[in-house]
Amino acid sequence: MADPLSEVIAILRPRAVFSKGISGAGVWGVRYSEFGQPSFCIVLEGDCLLEVEGQKAIALAAGDFVLLPATPGFVLSGFEPVIPSFVDPKTTPSPTDEVRHGRPDGDPDVRLLGGSFVFDSPDAGWLVSLLPAIIHVRGVERLSTLVRMVREEFLHQRSGRDFTLSRLVELLLVEGLRSSHAKDMPPGFLRGLADPRITAAMRLMHSAPERPWTVAHLAHEVGLSRSAFFDRFTRAVGLPPMEYLLSWRMAIAKDLLRNHDLSLTEVALRVGYGSAGTFSTAFNRQTGQSPGRFSRMSILNNDSICSATLRLRQK
Repeated sequence: MADPLSEVIAILRPRAVFSKGISGAGVWGVRYSEFGQPSFCIVLEGDCLLEVEGQKAIALAAGDFVLLPATPGFVLSGFEPVIPSFVDPKTTPSPTDEVRHGRPDGDPDVRLLGGSFVFDSPDAGWLVSLLPAIIHVRGVERLSTLVRMVREEFLHQRSGRDFTLSRLVELLLVEGLRSSHAKDMPPGFLRGLADPRITAAMRLMHSAPERPWTVAHLAHEVGLSRSAFFDRFTRAVGLPPMEYLLSWRMAIAKDLLRNHDLSLTEVALRVGYGSAGTFSTAFNRQTGQSPGRFSRMSILNNDSICSATLRLRQK
C-alpha cells in the first residue's frame, strides 16, 4: 500500500539550492526577511535563539534540526538583547565560506549549518500549507549526517552532484518530517499521519486515487462511523476527506501533465474520472485553466529553467 509521506515528497520534487555555515559570538543577531522557499539548519555546537514570525521563540541547542517549509521572516541571535542586522536572502549572494555574526575573533558561541531548496511541483503551495510553519527536531543524528552530506556535495563539483543533492534533500525531508512530534502539531498532513485510522484512510486514497471513494466507504474501511470519520479526519488534517482527495488527485494530474507523455483520457482515468471531458471540467474548476493550457505552460517553464541553468553553467 502507498506511503503518503513518500508520495507527497516525490510530487514536491525538491532540489537543493545552496548550503552555508553560520556562526555567532558575543552580542549578535540577524533578521532574515521572508524567503518563501523551504530552508533548514542543524546546530553543530553551542546554542542560540530562533524567533520565527508568528511563532514562539525557540532556544536551539547542539544537535537540533529546524525545517521551515515556507520560511517566513525570522531572527537568529544570541541570548543578549540586540538590534539585529538585516539580511534579504533573495538579494544577498550565497556565501561559500562560513558567515560570522557578532564578535569576529575567538571561538564562536554557536555554529550552524543550513541551506535552502526549492520545490519544482506546481502544487507545492497546497502541500506546504498542510505542514507546520516550523518543524523542530532535537537530537536525531541521522539529520546531522544528512545536512553535512548536503554541505559537502554543495561545495564540491563532483560527478553526479545534482542527482546526489536531490536525493539527499528528499532524504532530509523524509527524516525531518517523520522525526517530528506530529501529535503536538496543528492540524495538517503530519497530524493526520500521527492518527492510525486517518493514516489508513490516506493510504487508501494514495494507493488508488482512481477509485470512486466516498466518506462512507473510507469510514467503513478504517472501522469508523461516517460522522466520526469525517470529524476526525477534518480535525486532524484540516481538510474534509473529499477535499483532500480532490486536491491530491489534482496534484497527481499536474505531475502527469508536466512529466509524462500521456493522453488526456489516460490522465483522467488515473485520477478517477471516467472521461477527458469530466476531468477537464474538474481541473478547470480547481486550477482556473484547462489541462491542455497547463501542460503547454509547464513545457515552456521547463524550457526556460533549462535555458537559464545552461547559461549559468557556461559562465
